Amino acid sequence: QVQLVESGGGLVQPGGSLRLSCVVSGFTQDYYVIGWFRQAPGKECEGVASISNRLGLTTYADSMKGRFTISRDNAKNTVYLQMTSLKPEDTAVYYCAYKSGSRLVVFEYEYQYWGQGTQVTVSS
Repeated sequence: QVQLVESGGGLVQPGGSLRLSCVVSGFTQDYYVIGWFRQAPGKECEGVASISNRLGLTTYADSMKGRFTISRDNAKNTVYLQMTSLKPEDTAVYYCAYKSGSRLVVFEYEYQYWGQGTQVTVSS
């Protein structure tokens, strides 16, 4: 059973930065993708970015390009989401998720396992 545990969320002022972490365990596939998603109150889940485990290839949702960076440390089985120039509209619960295979997508319905989420609040 794949398990994902997010951390690193919190309260940050507009313009600030945060780095989220996602520790992945229990996987058996040689090829998989980890994605980051977010869901704000009253809104649908929104894809942020995804990364492949082997080559570290990445893809971003168009609206997330430029301020968010996804990366991985395979030795630590950890995927990161570096967020900069944060805005109040970035406030949401951020989730990481796992999908088998190597196709990079940010569509939530393609991911089989999900973490519990970490709250990010951007406010002064």
